[in-house]
Amino acid sequence: MSEPQGAGTGEGSTQRLPVVERGEQPGTAPPPEQHGPDLPETSGGGRAGRFWSARRVPAGIVALLLLLLAGAFLYDVVAVRAGRSALGWRRDLARQLAERPVDDTWVLVGAGVAAALGLWLLLLALTPGLRRVLPMRRTHPDVRAGLHRDAAATVLRDRAMEVSGVQSARVRMRRRRARVRALSHFRELDDVRADLDGVLDDAVRGLGLARPPAVSLRVARPGRKG
Repeated sequence: MSEPQGAGTGEGSTQRLPVVERGEQPGTAPPPEQHGPDLPETSGGGRAGRFWSARRVPAGIVALLLLLLAGAFLYDVVAVRAGRSALGWRRDLARQLAERPVDDTWVLVGAGVAAALGLWLLLLALTPGLRRVLPMRRTHPDVRAGLHRDAAATVLRDRAMEVSGVQSARVRMRRRRARVRALSHFRELDDVRADLDGVLDDAVRGLGLARPPAVSLRVARPGRKG
């Protein structure tokens, strides 16, 4: 933005005026940009929690089983109300439940299976799931992003292959640790390891993860053929 100035500046000359952005005070410098994985998870956009799975398959299986069981009982109840006799399986079930003691083997087995199934469903309900998706740092409160483990492992492997002396590299990515195994066919192993440390640290920072994993590196010579 500019305005023409008065006497002493010449006719038609201009001078640039300072522009004050919203939320800034005159005479103060803008805050420095923040980058790198050392920032807390809440930098700019809130907590970057894990992604929750929809659990469609377990929910669909449980809903289907409950629907079949409820439908069978409803059909039998309607048939009895219509004057027909109850189905044989329901009469047998009622007799077995009335005659068998609580400490019977099959009763204990059924109770154990039901308890195990209930614990499994509770575990599915209380855990996030989607363990293969790594949450990324949030820079906006309304936007969440995640990076698949395989994609992150591919990035680290490609960066490792750029180091001179590396013949092959293999990366196993976990939520808290990335295991890198590299084979070097020339150069000293200590030199290759030092270069890989720097390259992999930069690559991990570049992933933009909310919780950057620690890198476990091992460098070795390739085995002899024959």
